Amino acid sequence: MTNSFGEFAKAKMFLVIGSNMTEAHPVAATFLKNAVQNGAGLIVIDPRRHKLVEFAQTHLPLKVGSDIALLNGIMHVLIKENLYDKQFVESFCTGFDELKATVMRYTPEAAGEISGIEPEMIVKVARELASIKPVMVCYTLGITEHTCGKNNVMSVANLQMLLGNMGVECGGVNPLRGQNNVQGACDMGALPNVFPGYQAVGDINARKKFETAWQVTNLPAHNGLMIPQMMDGLVNGKVRGFYIFGENLANTEPDIHKVEHELSSAEFLVVQDIFENETTRFAHVVFPAAAWSENDGTFTNSERRVSRVRTASPPPGYAQPNWWIFKQIAKRMGHNWKSDSAQELWDNEISVLAPNLGGVKYYRIEDDGLQWPCPTINHPGTPILHTNGRFTSGKGNFAPVEWTPPAEVPDEEYPFVLSTGRRLYHYHTRTQTGRCDGLNEMLGEETADISIGDAYKMGIKQDEYIKVRSRRGEVRVKARVTPEMPDGMVWMAFHFREGNSNWLTNPAFDPNTLTAEYKACAVAVEKISA
Repeated sequence: MTNSFGEFAKAKMFLVIGSNMTEAHPVAATFLKNAVQNGAGLIVIDPRRHKLVEFAQTHLPLKVGSDIALLNGIMHVLIKENLYDKQFVESFCTGFDELKATVMRYTPEAAGEISGIEPEMIVKVARELASIKPVMVCYTLGITEHTCGKNNVMSVANLQMLLGNMGVECGGVNPLRGQNNVQGACDMGALPNVFPGYQAVGDINARKKFETAWQVTNLPAHNGLMIPQMMDGLVNGKVRGFYIFGENLANTEPDIHKVEHELSSAEFLVVQDIFENETTRFAHVVFPAAAWSENDGTFTNSERRVSRVRTASPPPGYAQPNWWIFKQIAKRMGHNWKSDSAQELWDNEISVLAPNLGGVKYYRIEDDGLQWPCPTINHPGTPILHTNGRFTSGKGNFAPVEWTPPAEVPDEEYPFVLSTGRRLYHYHTRTQTGRCDGLNEMLGEETADISIGDAYKMGIKQDEYIKVRSRRGEVRVKARVTPEMPDGMVWMAFHFREGNSNWLTNPAFDPNTLTAEYKACAVAVEKISA
């Protein structure tokens, strides 16, 4: 997030796009709903009429995968009617002429044809966004989990720069991260192209610094593999050893049949997790790890806040903290790592090697944590990024993008579009929540959400079992007939092994980020005869 959760209460307007906050991020959604009830405006852009729409003044139920066309259409109106922040654009941005040349082709009529939104509504929303300043944009995986996910994000950033909503309180671009410490994992270098603190592996100075600190030589100068490349490598022999740490890939990756073949092809597979799960079935070695409440350390949340985690109970059995497991493996490989606690790791290594975290020390985060960038011990942290028009690259760069359709679209044999996500009562693949009887009573199996109109046409009743199939597989699930759904769309989650949406999803990926297109594939729905 460029901004902070504390600003929600003061915000004048929210634009939420591709985010079912009430179920996927219920705490953040509460902040937002409280703000709306106190007078803030809310525009929701999402194919479904989910619970957050009940709080919105405007809902744009766009077709799945048409976000760029719609956003370009909104920017077309802003530029054509001279409603954009001309002073901000001229002072702090580059590439405006290129953006204008692109979005001028997305008239409200053209954008409406692609997105399914009436041209008049596109004009209305553009004027609403320009009439209130600033606007706070929130998005989630409904934007990123597409073959055009990177371009979707760029389009959202283009809109906020065009409106002059960057670098100001109650504005910005605010992705709500999908897991409790995914931001922290990225900060620590759990990405194939950076060292901790987002220092590029291609930067020779960064490599030398880490080689000296880690007492090694010849760190790779090129980016490593992403998950789809790793999985392919298990089959073609390019990847011989595979270490899975805190991921249940057998349930979370698209096209489970394909994933199981890849995992079963591994020459040597290690899994490190707090419970056995569907992925540990393929492991040659399983390391039992301590859970978050059995650890001492830090988490970093969506707003870049580094906070303390304290041990509430000892880990059971042979379970150990993750850092301890890694240290023991390194020791057997001939490395004697000095740090012997989470605090030593942070204070003596992480904050020393990552400039953005240089001022984050344990004694400074005893209370409410600190938001990076926090380069020195006297720095208060950074609640808002890009203030006074200062972007990382100097000026903000408009990056115009063209709309592209999903990799797989409905046809005669598979006439529905399937989109996937999370439900309120369970978390991911239920590795943790599936062990809670109360949550299983609230939601004990997967459903397929379909529209009232489609259910009527097909003679499908509420809670009746139906078959949903794609080119990759099929599942038998209960139908959830709901007014939230538009005709022609099916929505499912991946919480349960049986009925998991990933038996159906398409292993097509964004060419840059290699993020899977979980939000769009073609399926057929069939009523199961008695």
